[in-house]
Amino acid sequence: MNGRFGFAVVGTGMAAPPHARALQALSEKAGVIGVYSRTAERRDRFASEFGLPAAGCVEALAEDPSVDAAIIITPPNARADLINLFAANGKHILCEKPLERTVTAAEELAATCRFNGVELGIVFQHRFRAASRQLRALLADGVLGDVRVARVEVPWWRDQAYYDEPGRGTIARDGGGVLISQAIHTLDLMLSFAGPVQEVQAVAATTAFHRMESEDFACAGLKFANGAVGSVVATTATFPGEAESIALECDKAGVLLKAGVLTVRWRSGGTETFGSEAETGAGADPMAFPFDWHRDLIESFVDRVGAGEAPEISGSDSIAVQRLIAAMIRSSAQGCRVALPEMD
Repeated sequence: MNGRFGFAVVGTGMAAPPHARALQALSEKAGVIGVYSRTAERRDRFASEFGLPAAGCVEALAEDPSVDAAIIITPPNARADLINLFAANGKHILCEKPLERTVTAAEELAATCRFNGVELGIVFQHRFRAASRQLRALLADGVLGDVRVARVEVPWWRDQAYYDEPGRGTIARDGGGVLISQAIHTLDLMLSFAGPVQEVQAVAATTAFHRMESEDFACAGLKFANGAVGSVVATTATFPGEAESIALECDKAGVLLKAGVLTVRWRSGGTETFGSEAETGAGADPMAFPFDWHRDLIESFVDRVGAGEAPEISGSDSIAVQRLIAAMIRSSAQGCRVALPEMD
């Protein structure tokens, strides 16, 4: 990679500010060539607020030879055409989660990127918390032993005003509710720790706290491919909202990852903690968290893709967690266990 890595930023909504702050912090190695939004007023206001150049034409931005990759931050229903456009012009893609609203649509976009020879990365920034990385290292080193039980809790809160925004929580725009819009981060982390899920039995529902099309509550029992078992409870109906958590029971320790802190309770005696507590967006303000995780994720993307390597978090990772979410929704609708297909 010669010089700074050039980004096009497409989308200036609620999820965009942490990306902008991260790119500001990475200005020595990554530059923003242009910011685009279909709404000119929003685009210009965002570009002015963060000191970034505005782009009036997305096609010209995709054709700009100084653009190495596009960061796609639009709602899920507005991503396919953009990813197809930038990929066809040889630009790598870094996309907000979920990649698309359905597994099939996500697989098609991943195939498009492969066909055009561009890399596809996904914004699962929770993987870049210091405590998450520490837990992954402990598991990789084998000091914890095998994972036998995994428990996920996402007891978040969103008020009705959040779902009153047009399209939010709908199948047509978002692809679903709490699972695909909020819990997807924690479910992705769980899969990265415990491996793929083989079978799921779930219940999903909309509580009386919200008027919305999709689910604001889901719970499930899981059977992992490695023989471990687990559970998931995810909701945006827990007031005022608490930090999400992943608890793993391993051969040599019980571990708890919560609010950026990892607690390891060794079965041989003693307790260790890693990381520091941080806001996670669990309450009424969805963006109440630091931008550091986005910074580290984008830096990793720049370093790896710039060196000709695949990004740390790939389209396959996004598809894996979307398959789990789809299986949970299908299990609830059909009232039965659902087996997940093996990833290719």
